[in-house]
Amino acid sequence: MNRKGDVYLTRKEVVLKTIKFQTPERLAYDLYGDYGSDIYLRWLDPPADGVFSNITDEWGVVWKNIGGSHIGQPVEHPINDWKDLANLKIPDVTERHRWQHYEDLESKAGDRFSCIWGISMFERVKSLRGIENAWTDPILYPDELRHLLNILVDMNIKQIAICKEYGIDGYFIGDDWGLQERLFLSPATFREFWLPCYARVFKEAHDAGMVTLMHSCGYIVEIMDDLIDAGLDVINMDQQENMGLELLGKRFGGRITFYCPVDIQKTMNSSLDDIRAYCRKMIKHLWRPEGGFIAKWYTDPKGAGHSQEALNVMCEEFLKINEEIYGKQ
Repeated sequence: MNRKGDVYLTRKEVVLKTIKFQTPERLAYDLYGDYGSDIYLRWLDPPADGVFSNITDEWGVVWKNIGGSHIGQPVEHPINDWKDLANLKIPDVTERHRWQHYEDLESKAGDRFSCIWGISMFERVKSLRGIENAWTDPILYPDELRHLLNILVDMNIKQIAICKEYGIDGYFIGDDWGLQERLFLSPATFREFWLPCYARVFKEAHDAGMVTLMHSCGYIVEIMDDLIDAGLDVINMDQQENMGLELLGKRFGGRITFYCPVDIQKTMNSSLDDIRAYCRKMIKHLWRPEGGFIAKWYTDPKGAGHSQEALNVMCEEFLKINEEIYGKQ
């Protein structure tokens, strides 16, 4: 726990004060191994959705490993024709055996902020239909696409209802919307098809007393305002250099909490001094005294080519910055 005078804050309280811009007493963080974490984040087990490797998942998607990463790519898609949707195998998120990580939550999470992965709504469409179809479905098959999205929204709503029973603090969706310099689809297409889905899920989570989190890598500047307006509280970006920390801080700082490691594509594969400097640049542009920044590590360092030394330096620098700002605790 964190001490401030004679008041002890739980790790959950530090995270919530950060997200809600209520001036936390220290930097919130989710760092590697013994460096410590304020966050308890798990999938359903077995997961109803996610990124897999070398398996056929419950939906019928075939995944293959890429390189040394534990992250796979979908190579066979069960909805090759929209007629296949009628026979799609849809996992039941209400099956209680999937919730084993959240049974007796207090003993598992301790005083940490508890969080759960929800059902992706863009990545899952891509895995079920394939990338090429995901590009063209909004034009060629809009009604069918909306039907599939409604299925995914309903799954999230069912899952959120159970989250409320367990007292889970945060609801996390992972959808990579960005390529390196632009969105995967046009902002107009995003707003027409996906944004209403996110708004429904975020509202449901808020009504259940949860905060909302989303992972999305790539260039997503054009939809950040939409996501904030729809009710997104926290954005997890593993890349920021393609958008620029200064731009992100200027346009969105103070309005959303950034949950980020040092940029995984460039700086984490640069010099150790560059990593230290980038940590400080993140604090300069993304952090506010009221909150708005959670330091993070990237959970597939091998796949991204990060050395253990680089990972250690990043974690140590964030903790050093925390002590410089808030004092030794």
